[in-house]
Amino acid sequence: MSTEKYIPRLAGKYKKEVAPALVKKFNYKSAMQAPKLEKICVNRGVNGAPADKKLVDVAIDELTQITGQKAVATMSKKDISNFKLRKNIPIGAKVTLRGTKMYEFFDRLVATALPRVRDFRGINDKSFDGRGNFTLGVTEQIIFPEIDIDKVSKITGMDITFVTTAKTNEEAFELLKELGMPFRITK
Repeated sequence: MSTEKYIPRLAGKYKKEVAPALVKKFNYKSAMQAPKLEKICVNRGVNGAPADKKLVDVAIDELTQITGQKAVATMSKKDISNFKLRKNIPIGAKVTLRGTKMYEFFDRLVATALPRVRDFRGINDKSFDGRGNFTLGVTEQIIFPEIDIDKVSKITGMDITFVTTAKTNEEAFELLKELGMPFRITK
């Protein structure tokens, strides 16, 4: 029986190639200073959730299939009468991925899901928050191969946030680019 622990492909790539490249580019004194991917948060708001509770259950099931980790419902924080919304009603779904599942999801996103986007020309690099985090908006959940298109009742999108230990946008951009994120080439 093998005692080797499973290491995701991207985690191995980070240690062997990405971290040394970042150390060289930004002149870090140690490899421990190189930014790393901390977590990936996937959230999805559900339109019409206060009226139909089943929509949130469908969103939770789809996010669980896509990420491989159980999704949880997000609750409303306050009453908004114009939207017929009350406090503590489920209005969306979210998942936070770390460790092995995070690297596996990142790998599947870059290798299989993003190439399935219609007219894909690369990801816009303007969605950094100034503190080393990047948010990517996906307009259709059907780009993920885990979703059966025949069972989808409504096409909805989601936000995927990549939280890194980088201090600046430039460091985070280089980290994600080295890991294989297909950013748009601007001329």
